[in-house]
Amino acid sequence: MYPTSYITKYCEKDIYKTKENFFCLFPAIYFYPNLLRVIIKSNRLAKKGIYDDVQWSNSSVDIIQSLEKAGIKMFFEGIDNVKKIEGPVIFISNHMSTLETMALPALIQPYKKVVYIIKEELANYPLFGPVVMARDPICVGRENPREDLMKVLEQGSERIKNGKSIIIFPQKTRTKFFDESSFNTLGVKLAKKNKVPIIPIALYTEAWGNGKLIKDVGKIDKSKEVKISFGKAFNVESSGNEEHQKVINFIKGKLIEWQLENLIVKNKGE
Repeated sequence: MYPTSYITKYCEKDIYKTKENFFCLFPAIYFYPNLLRVIIKSNRLAKKGIYDDVQWSNSSVDIIQSLEKAGIKMFFEGIDNVKKIEGPVIFISNHMSTLETMALPALIQPYKKVVYIIKEELANYPLFGPVVMARDPICVGRENPREDLMKVLEQGSERIKNGKSIIIFPQKTRTKFFDESSFNTLGVKLAKKNKVPIIPIALYTEAWGNGKLIKDVGKIDKSKEVKISFGKAFNVESSGNEEHQKVINFIKGKLIEWQLENLIVKNKGE
């Protein structure tokens, strides 16, 4: 039998902070075999057609727990902003590493059915591809921005009508630096079209580094605390420009609050 209820250890309260002091001499050697175990199990469930909402969320919990046992400290805040808003929302976030892709379902899915907007290539990953596709993502190529926009608006609207929220990373690629000039407006356009709120997400997940040879397999650095913050929901009232800037300002504000201002790329005029 597989679990039929959500594990809400990380999202029961508005704020979660790792309390235990886990000692791990070789974090990567501990973590990556555990990650592989979770992916293999999820792959098996996906192929059986039973990798459902609960299994996805709980596998995300498993990955966070493995990171904690590898010595990584977690700090999550603003969970109540997810809980108290009714109906589908668009989550718009900066994108730093693989960690947030794996961790966000544990924080959101127990309260809102959610899907990702992902790169098409992820669907072809060995082992991970069937897992990704079992979660009804919206796949984009990122080579033709206009085509991607039309696909996101069409398929995103369909998901929203079915009661699903959507997570979007508007940056072109994963990077520890936040450059607002590369932060597109897809999420805002989708929210405006469907008259649903936006919840901004600011995150710092450099503890799971991007690898040089395989981007998903980088250094596990227990000296860096993981931080994820959910902002208050807001609606798109006008053209969307102000709301787009509001998301950007939330992310920049949190990075400054976390004393990570050095990760904000300075653009001309700043």
